[in-house]
Amino acid sequence: MRNEYPNPQFERKDWICLNGEWDFGFDKKADKNYAFSADEALALELYSKSIYTHKIQVPFCIESRLSGIGYTDFVNLVWYRKKLDINADGRRVFLNFGAADYLTTVLINGKCAGRHKGGYTSFKFDITELVRDGENEIFVLCEDSVHSPLVPRGKQSKERESHGCDYTRTTGIWQSVWLEYTPENYIKQVKYYPDPDDCSLTVWADFEGCADFSAEAFFDGKSVGYVSSDAAKGNHFFKLPLSEKHLWEVGKGGLYDLKLKFGDDEVSSYFGLRDIRLDGMKFLINGKSVFQRLVLDQGFYPEGIYTAPSDEALINDIKLSVALGFNGARLHQKVFEPRFLYHCDRLGYLAWGEYANWGLDYSSPYGVDAFLSEWSEAVERDFNHPAIIGWCPFNETWDYHGKRQYDPLLETVYNYTKSVDKTRPCIDTSGNFHVKTDIYDVHDYSYDAEFFKKNYDRLESEGYLYEHVLNDNPGRQKYGGQPVFISEYGGIKWVSDRSIESWGYGEDVKTPEEFAERYCGLTDAIVGNSKILGLCYTQLYDIEQEQNGLYTYNREKKFDDGIYEKIRISNSNTAAIEKE
Repeated sequence: MRNEYPNPQFERKDWICLNGEWDFGFDKKADKNYAFSADEALALELYSKSIYTHKIQVPFCIESRLSGIGYTDFVNLVWYRKKLDINADGRRVFLNFGAADYLTTVLINGKCAGRHKGGYTSFKFDITELVRDGENEIFVLCEDSVHSPLVPRGKQSKERESHGCDYTRTTGIWQSVWLEYTPENYIKQVKYYPDPDDCSLTVWADFEGCADFSAEAFFDGKSVGYVSSDAAKGNHFFKLPLSEKHLWEVGKGGLYDLKLKFGDDEVSSYFGLRDIRLDGMKFLINGKSVFQRLVLDQGFYPEGIYTAPSDEALINDIKLSVALGFNGARLHQKVFEPRFLYHCDRLGYLAWGEYANWGLDYSSPYGVDAFLSEWSEAVERDFNHPAIIGWCPFNETWDYHGKRQYDPLLETVYNYTKSVDKTRPCIDTSGNFHVKTDIYDVHDYSYDAEFFKKNYDRLESEGYLYEHVLNDNPGRQKYGGQPVFISEYGGIKWVSDRSIESWGYGEDVKTPEEFAERYCGLTDAIVGNSKILGLCYTQLYDIEQEQNGLYTYNREKKFDDGIYEKIRISNSNTAAIEKE
């Protein structure tokens, strides 16, 4: 059971983990149509009837083996029930969900606590007025569809079976659920603005009620900064000077602990002292050019699908990546859980904050509301993580069923992102079609290393960016001299499970030595180019039928140590852009 605190960056001691066994039922429809909607389900008062045919292990989705069910056909509606004793004792009571896909309705003792739309971000409801001392009943109803043009699905297959680079679906609750108590006056939200040059942290805090506030910073247990304010209320900025400078560094981390107090409310948190900026073609962290040696991580697990089976599994994925010379990951087509980001923060592992945009109709103006409502929640939730070095809301926005991409959608999302976070760069869409972007990134699955290198050498010699989307789709996007990032390449197919029909990029290489030769040839061409700031190899591990990972889906080795050492050396070579 996942029983660790779900969000280490905003942790209270007074909480109850609700993961584990819940009563469960679902609408079993093996087609693409709903049997009934969530509204109809509530009208039928399903929550009050004996419709719980299964037991499920939360937070694992019905499709996963760890849920105890493992039903992988189309599921449109799922419902959960849990009874528990609550003693508020004058405190406020909040019910928190890490994530549930897609439209979630929550009832407490038969009364509606609220609804949340979106399958990837965290949400909570204040249920203080709905609970009673003693036994209470929580009812959760999730409505989902991978076929609606206004429901982003990410890499969840819209066909009955997994295929290509789409995988097993996730329906309903798939991140932790927990109850949390606060005093009447409490801290609602905080945002951190570290300043390495000034050796300080600016804290923006939003309060409920009025009380004395203080923030104290620690490094290795030693108090290194303190700020306080009497009778704080509303929202305010507080500057916290630091007596010791410890920069957050790639591969090392280096976090300050932070204790926040607001009256009787106490929150444990942390931050990293680092800044980010672009300088010409370079990506600077604390003023130093850092080449991004990234790998594509899609956050899928054989037994849990979207949900890691344990906290150790999250850590292991980072360790596997670092062992091969990578210093970070594109967190691809998914908003990863806060505990994974916490481990990135403490280990100094770089990450791009992304979203599961596939399935959305990019040609429709209605996509703005469907997308932005949840993307804004993702940016707000993850703003404080030092490991997140940039935002990339979209990935490969090919035209939607022959209808041209609605460019104002991408521009609006880019403008929103930059308006709420001026501290990080934003890529509008990874791959294509760029509309407005700080970094021009490219997806290139060429497998001839000589041809690959020759194309990008022209960027150094002529300032000309070769890119097949530019060449094949004239007028759709234009390279404007931005920094360049090869954000997907390789994807070299090496079959680890011949019992299923596998998928990957390029020709199937014949020997491990040929795999290493191709890998190193492509990687060396990027690392050695003084006009490219980073790479992202596709991908860290196989996922179901997509077998182009560096490890198997079970995170086992595909090659002997000699092959992995060649990959590690190629990844670890000093990049040309770091030498200048």
